[in-house]
Amino acid sequence: MSTLSSVPSLDLLPQSLTATDSAEWALARIRGGLRLVMLVPRSNASLLSDFEGEVEDRADQKLLIGPTSPQNAAALRAHISWLRPKSLGLRTSAGMGDRLGLATPGHVRAVRAVGGDVAPIFAQQSIREMSRTGRTPQQVMDDATWGIFQEGWREGVGADADHLKTPADIDACVAAGFTFFTIDPGEHVESRADRMSPSELQGSLAALPWEQLADDADSLCGRFLNRSFDVEGHSLSFDEPTLARAAVKYGRAIAHVAGMYRHLAKVIGDRPFELEVSVDETETPTTHAEHIYIASELRRMGVRWVSLAPRYVGQFLKGVDYVGDLKLFEEDFAVHAAIARQFGPYKLSLHSGSDKFSVYPAAMRQTRGLVHLKTAGTSYLEALRTIASLDAEFFRAIYVFARQRYETDRASYHVAGSLESAPLPESVAEANLPTLLDQFDARQILHVTFGSVLTERTPDGRPRFFDPFMSFLRSHPEAYAANLQKHFIRHLTPFSGKAGAATA
Repeated sequence: MSTLSSVPSLDLLPQSLTATDSAEWALARIRGGLRLVMLVPRSNASLLSDFEGEVEDRADQKLLIGPTSPQNAAALRAHISWLRPKSLGLRTSAGMGDRLGLATPGHVRAVRAVGGDVAPIFAQQSIREMSRTGRTPQQVMDDATWGIFQEGWREGVGADADHLKTPADIDACVAAGFTFFTIDPGEHVESRADRMSPSELQGSLAALPWEQLADDADSLCGRFLNRSFDVEGHSLSFDEPTLARAAVKYGRAIAHVAGMYRHLAKVIGDRPFELEVSVDETETPTTHAEHIYIASELRRMGVRWVSLAPRYVGQFLKGVDYVGDLKLFEEDFAVHAAIARQFGPYKLSLHSGSDKFSVYPAAMRQTRGLVHLKTAGTSYLEALRTIASLDAEFFRAIYVFARQRYETDRASYHVAGSLESAPLPESVAEANLPTLLDQFDARQILHVTFGSVLTERTPDGRPRFFDPFMSFLRSHPEAYAANLQKHFIRHLTPFSGKAGAATA
């Protein structure tokens, strides 16, 4: 009986070749694109009904050649266990968001090159990013499936439905097969609490949704006041202003998370899932006492979570390294890590974690591996780097447009880049255009304008950038994958337990 590798004229991607007792599958380059190929014995021909494509008879076998479609992605996940996302538990983990649907091969190669114990999440995108790029949760899942299949990654993956804000967000992501759900209650965090007078705090405390919290002010005080929390040698306590500020700042957020958690548990049924709670995109840092309040109250309300993203000291700006005092960050982060061990254990999550190279060693050191790194836009920037190095004028046009959109698009992102400090497009020589991806201000401008770039249309309704953008990357997959691999090795090595082992 022949195998796919022996079928003449099939230009197979060798890493994708997969065999089970019932069939063989692979990806092949056919007429300039990737197609699914499948070979089954005639006795197993009924298996083909799960897939779509053209079927050829080959003696005692059947050969299917089909598209990389949603139906075929779902069928592959049904028949190949290592393509199905699963829970990752407390393993050191990293999410590698993909705004374009083409980055997973490069992500897989980086994880494979680094080795170690970093558990990967290749399907990750926030609802905000999906809305800006016009993608659906199912497209995010399917694109990651094809990338994992292409590279033959069999060591297990998670799938993160990121920054969910409504029950409808949860429903769509559950239906697509996600296993990791990040609840973002940022709209319910009262950052003004840090500036409220004592009388304002008391008024806001009385107005909390006590019924949703299954609580009252007297019971809250009984749990926290006149009590010292010893956390690995750090003594933390609540006086009345500290407790009032914590409750006013995060009480409504906790009620929202608990409601979202109950909804998730109901709609997902018997399927295992993991929860992350994110309060990072807020104005002021989460104090250690506030962290204890959040963890204690979520646990009281029956919420179970695997990771938490507080708002850390300093600035986690999009697409650039940490801005702040590194010594102060590590001292503060160390206590957060101790709280996560004592009140969990659960992982601390680094949101906006792309390119924060200076804090990775401290994060790994203080959490002792109980850490989750979350990246997204940096993979889009590597796509731009690939374009800049091979099609300078197209990249220059994107940069010109990004500058026009920046003041509008930056509104929902934490950035500090300015148009005044970013190089003017006409001042940069063609050979130097890739260096804009390393300039502080230009990098943030390019980072947060992705949605406008990918959805902008010409006056006659045609995509202005999207089609040539995607066509270019599909025509240069190895160049894009190589840039991603190099970039993500830098991200992953500090978390792998093999720091310094991988350098290229």
